[in-house]
Amino acid sequence: MSRTGSLAAAATMAALAGLIVLPTPAHAAGSVHLYKIYYDSPGSDRGSRTSLNAEYVQIRNTTNAAVSLRGWTLVDASRHVYTFGAYTLGKGKTVTVRTGKGTNTATNLYQGRSWYVWNNDRDTATLKKSNGARVDACSYNSTRYDYVMC
Repeated sequence: MSRTGSLAAAATMAALAGLIVLPTPAHAAGSVHLYKIYYDSPGSDRGSRTSLNAEYVQIRNTTNAAVSLRGWTLVDASRHVYTFGAYTLGKGKTVTVRTGKGTNTATNLYQGRSWYVWNNDRDTATLKKSNGARVDACSYNSTRYDYVMC
């Protein structure tokens, strides 16, 4: 057997034995996905700016490149829609989309609402690309907790 054939055979045997773990395309590429929904902000739901901004959704980018979210939407089950403006989520970064009002930064975006979006007991967040294609969804159905990790 040639040296090349021996190396190929050894690599095949090692892979079969589980010694070499090859990344799957999904893991190698990463994704932009819903990470956390904090749906029941602390205290009474009286609509204060502090309370509204304590209700949020986090979106994480685990790809190897920055991703433009321009025109992407974040939607709840009642069809409250937040549309991203000119915003790029850096590789390996997380952005927090807060319900209330504030000044957008690289890490915090604000929907500018004067009342809550996420139900305190159950809801579904859906992240869609600008063409309407579903990227990710995350649901919860509990009053025992204030947030869910997606």
